[in-house]
Parts: sequence; C-alpha cells; structure tokens
Amino acid sequence: MASSSSSSSSAVAIELTPANFHEVTDDKTVFIKFFAPWCGHCQSIERDWNALAADFDGDSSGRLVAEVDCTADGESLCSEFGITGYPTLKWGDPSDLRDYDGGRSYEEMRRFADENLKPQCSIKNLDICDDDRRALIVRYLDMSVDELSAMADAEEGKLREAEGRFHAEVEKLHARYGRLSKEKDDVIAGIKMAGFGLMKSVLRSM
Repeated sequence: MASSSSSSSSAVAIELTPANFHEVTDDKTVFIKFFAPWCGHCQSIERDWNALAADFDGDSSGRLVAEVDCTADGESLCSEFGITGYPTLKWGDPSDLRDYDGGRSYEEMRRFADENLKPQCSIKNLDICDDDRRALIVRYLDMSVDELSAMADAEEGKLREAEGRFHAEVEKLHARYGRLSKEKDDVIAGIKMAGFGLMKSVLRSM
C-alpha cells in the first residue's frame, strides 16, 4: 500500500459544486470530504486527503475521491446533504451518501476506500441490490413525477421540521445553562462574602 509521503503533495482533490456534481459523479462510487477552509481539523487532514485523491485520479473502475467547500460554491450541496460540522466525510452512491466514521489518517482512509468504493445499489445497478432495496426502487420508478415529487417534498418537510425542533430545544438548553450558571456564580459569590475562606483558614489552624 502506498503511503502519503510517496503520493504527490501538490495534487489537489477535485472540487465539486452544484454546477458539476452530477456530471462528475455520474456512474461513480464516491468518497467526499465536506469542509471549510478555516477549519483546523480540515487543514490537518488536507495533505492525506489530497494524497488519497491522487491515488484514485483517473480511476477506470468508477471510483472518485473529491471534496466540497461548504463556504464557497459548494454551500448549497452541503445544505442538501445535511452537513453541520467540518470535516464531514461521506461515501457511496452520490444520490444516497453514507456517513464515514472511520479514522482520518491516509492509511485508514485508503484501506476503507479499497474495501468499500465498489458499485453500489442504484437505478443503474439493480442487479446488485438486495430484494428490499430493489423493490423500493421499482416502486419509485412506477410512480409519476408528480407523485414522487410530492413524496420527496413531504420527506424534506419532515427533515426541516426535525431540524427546527432540534434548534429550538438547543436554544432552550442554552438559556437554561445560562440561568443555572448565573445561579451557581451567585451562590459562590454569597459564600465568599460570608467569609467561607476565613472559616476554612481558621478550621485548618485548629
């Protein structure tokens, strides 16, 4: 297996944007890094990620390692894929990406790519789908565009609703944390003013 030190340090991963995403990823199994340039963790894996991308550059078996800048042209893609932290790594069928939760070293990511970047179950690869996923795809294909669009809109609505509830509850937690923190500080201040430090000093001298 190659190491990051032997890969081209000047190589840069292909950057995906809404303008080129479908064309570049069509018929490929992908490994994508969603990042922000200012993110320290993103910067720490940049060299290894670019080395990995160089390994698969021009791959003839349909494997692609690429990246999306969530602060630039790729911002809408990051929103579409629900990216909330950086870097986020996803892999698989471009239309049905899965989260990558493995290690971030070159060796770990290369091993994962070798083992998992293979043709995925999709409309174009029905023959490798299990029975349940094949039946689901066939069901969707049998629906009209309007029916499928309505179903997709309903699911997106559920996602937005869940996201809204999440943020609302987080705001409540922040507010509660602020109140509890102030209460704690007030108690500590009161204890100090009551001479607690002197009390302990006298106690130690006895």
